[in-house]
Amino acid sequence: MWGVMTVQAKKNNQPPLQGASELERNREAITRLANSKDARQLMDLLEQRGGVRQAARAAAGGDPAQLMAMMSQLMSTKEGARLVERIENQARQAGIK
Repeated sequence: MWGVMTVQAKKNNQPPLQGASELERNREAITRLANSKDARQLMDLLEQRGGVRQAARAAAGGDPAQLMAMMSQLMSTKEGARLVERIENQARQAGIK
């Protein structure tokens, strides 16, 4: 998921350091969000599909393609789309872009 945020920052033409400093300022809110019931359910769904840890490692290393493909597949399901939407709403409410 954090790899997705990095890719989104690149798509929005934000300098990577600006995104990093924004994440630092919002560390507590991000931690709460990452530990939320919805985030755990999302991770469970990703893990059921297999390969999520490898995809996350690749994304952290600069290659988000596999993780993005997994997220795209997940978001094509009702449950996955609902979870991602709720997490996005929680992030906006917490002031995380």
